[in-house]
Amino acid sequence: MALTESTMLALGTAAPDFALPDVVTGKTVRRDDFSGKQALLVIFICTHCPYVKHIEKGLAQLGRDYQDKPVAIVAISSNDAVAYPDDSPAGLKKQAQTLGFSFPYLYDESQEVAHAYKAACTPDIYLFDSARKLIYRGQFDRSRPGNGVPVTGEDLRAALDAALAGKPQAAVQQPSIGCNIKWKATR
Repeated sequence: MALTESTMLALGTAAPDFALPDVVTGKTVRRDDFSGKQALLVIFICTHCPYVKHIEKGLAQLGRDYQDKPVAIVAISSNDAVAYPDDSPAGLKKQAQTLGFSFPYLYDESQEVAHAYKAACTPDIYLFDSARKLIYRGQFDRSRPGNGVPVTGEDLRAALDAALAGKPQAAVQQPSIGCNIKWKATR
């Protein structure tokens, strides 16, 4: 397993556009579908990464906890499903249904969206404000597989709550750490 940190995209970066299929509904979901929301949370995840598996129940709970708030949440998988069959749309759909994700789970087969976001790892987390400018990028919380720290989503929840309250974000944001995105051999 290759341990990779997020690239820590520059704060203020505009949210790259996307139009990707939801693995559960089959419908195309676009960034601009969420234009009325106060915040947009984009999380790059997959099915097989131990770092995602470690927090996936916490992500599902976060989705339920914020579903009635003015924040849009989308998960995206960009991994090469040929080399990693568990990360195929069918595998992603099973993950979403098993965990009860309350947010769309999108498949980025071309990997163009992951490149646009400069996503590097799973999980890789991006929070944008109502103007779709990046205000938080970093870890879900301090918990990692094997470190004994409970999964709470503390860092991301603090960022979401600050965004919804119109308060400034934490000055120090810790990078997310996980498995590298499984890029296709040719591009």
